[in-house]
Amino acid sequence: MATIPLELVAPLFNPASFAQPGLVDGILCEIRANYPLARAEVPGFAPHWIVSRHADIQEVSRQNDLFHSADQSATLSPLDGEVLVREFTGGASNIFRSLVQMDPPEHAPHRQITTRFFSPQNVARLRDHIAVVARENLSSMRARGPEFDFSSEVAMSYPLGVVLDLIGVPRADHLQMLRLTQWLFSWADPDLKRPGTNPMDPTHQTRTWKIVYDEFNDYYSALIAARRVEPRDDIASLIAHAKVNGLPMSHEASISYFAILATAGHDSSAHSISAAMAVLAEHPELLATLQREPARIPAFVDEAIRWATPVKHFIRHATADCRLASIPIAKSDRLYLSYPSANRDETVFPSPFEFRLDRQPNRQLGFGYGGHVCLGQHLARLEMKLLWEALIPAIETVELTGEVKLIHSEFVSGPKSVPVRLVLR
Repeated sequence: MATIPLELVAPLFNPASFAQPGLVDGILCEIRANYPLARAEVPGFAPHWIVSRHADIQEVSRQNDLFHSADQSATLSPLDGEVLVREFTGGASNIFRSLVQMDPPEHAPHRQITTRFFSPQNVARLRDHIAVVARENLSSMRARGPEFDFSSEVAMSYPLGVVLDLIGVPRADHLQMLRLTQWLFSWADPDLKRPGTNPMDPTHQTRTWKIVYDEFNDYYSALIAARRVEPRDDIASLIAHAKVNGLPMSHEASISYFAILATAGHDSSAHSISAAMAVLAEHPELLATLQREPARIPAFVDEAIRWATPVKHFIRHATADCRLASIPIAKSDRLYLSYPSANRDETVFPSPFEFRLDRQPNRQLGFGYGGHVCLGQHLARLEMKLLWEALIPAIETVELTGEVKLIHSEFVSGPKSVPVRLVLR
């Protein structure tokens, strides 16, 4: 059984590592080359298999009966934190019970609640609304002047506005949802974490999750009650009236449904948009190409998703003894699926550290794969496409005016600051 040297793999378990440009990419390159499927034994954590190759991640992701998400923590968590989760939940392995933390047979009927809403056909129907929000953001960029932080002032707010409008959250409450998202996903970041959080305390991640869940519970319980009395044409009404196998969806699952939509529903798009702007600022020839050939904007969007890969990992757990890439995996073993590694896999992506528009097909796994593939991927692609279709033709020049800063997070992360001078026509 191959074990990855501790000094090589330990940074993957540290949120701060993901804020250091190039550090994680370098680690994952070496792991793919020398330890493509091997064990990580990091003090304070249970042992994990690090799954680094594109093909192996697809193989795990297509077998949801064999590799579960809910039996143990679905994301990386220290052992002390796992103990605290079980205390908070009365024995469950996850505080939230969203689609991410569900397995067959309960996963499919819960996913079905919003499958039609997020289908390509229905998302296309939302085009006009999203285009209006994109144009509003372009107008706000014109009004604020040429120098600003594109990440915090545009990339975070635009997809947030789109998805929360669709859920039915009043705009006055959007910043509250952004704050909770940052506490949840960026719990260890010095600028975005919940006040009082200590990233050096292995229980603070879990305590933050519980605080965020409780705030979501308070907020969305009221929204559920309102929609049961007065339904509207929004996602909140779908969830408020949802049934699973003929029975009302549980309260815990309902709150978790809102939580995943209100957080992952915008955070990944925001990081992809921020990363894409940083690339445009550094490569004026790419901007010129897109201005000449706007039909290539969808390829630009897909490459931006690969480039940013906002979701860094999920954890799966083997339900039986099995083999993966000819290596024996024991029942209950944990598998750490590294999406940044898959999206830089040299056997799938030639010149993986180059941003290229000619990746056809672009087999990026930024939205996951298999039964747990991101429910909102079609919405995310459309909102990114419409923003760039509005913004790219309007750009005269763009350049960075400072350092691109990355979020401290081993789970979901990307740029938190992209300072630019953006001159618009």
